[in-house]
Amino acid sequence: MTTTINMLAIDLAKGSFQVCAVGADGAVLYNRVLSRTRLTTLLAGHPACVVAMDACATSHHWGRVAQEHGHEVRLVPAACVKPVVKRQKNDRADAEAIAEAAMRPTMRF
Repeated sequence: MTTTINMLAIDLAKGSFQVCAVGADGAVLYNRVLSRTRLTTLLAGHPACVVAMDACATSHHWGRVAQEHGHEVRLVPAACVKPVVKRQKNDRADAEAIAEAAMRPTMRF
């Protein structure tokens, strides 16, 4: 049984990016660190899905890269992600919080 990835939530940084893949049921399938080149390869080779990121200076660049490969991009304001973080603030927890915030039906993008 293969599980399809419905959303990639990305916590952006300078050199490495935390990517949280979420299935259709909202379960986290994986949460791992990728380099710039591996993130580009992931976005290019992955079937079209929702790509969610914090709205920041570099999110517009990565949003355009994702859109070029057919993904739907959702830029979530950081103020809307902060209340969703469940535990200590780190890249892994932030990526999960971005995914959870982007799945909320009333969230603005």
